[in-house]
Amino acid sequence: MLREQRDSIETLQADVGRALHEFGYGEACTFAVRLALEEALVNGFRHGNKGDASKSVTVRCHVDAGLMQLEVQDEGEGFNPETVPDPTAEENIEIPSGRGIMLMRAYMTSVEYVPPGNCLRITYRREEGPRA
Repeated sequence: MLREQRDSIETLQADVGRALHEFGYGEACTFAVRLALEEALVNGFRHGNKGDASKSVTVRCHVDAGLMQLEVQDEGEGFNPETVPDPTAEENIEIPSGRGIMLMRAYMTSVEYVPPGNCLRITYRREEGPRA
């Protein structure tokens, strides 16, 4: 990953963290959202855009007192998330892929890939909390 991409991810994580803090979200929620955002962005740069630095990843964010929603869209062709191997299955324990999706699903209220699969919508509803 390019240093500029890493810097962009860290800056965006800090901005979203501040927005969550302003609406009174706790540290556990802020950690979960920052983790999910990092996984979504890294996947967009690395897998969606196939590491092509000329391509971008767009993020849309909404935060209010009861809801945080992020949309992360890359310039890739998209994919079917159902084809990603279960990282907890014994035959996949040594394979590094799929763990980011698993973490996002564990911490967020909902994780949705918008067809064709190059836009990810992650939601945290405060009243429901994380699924894990």
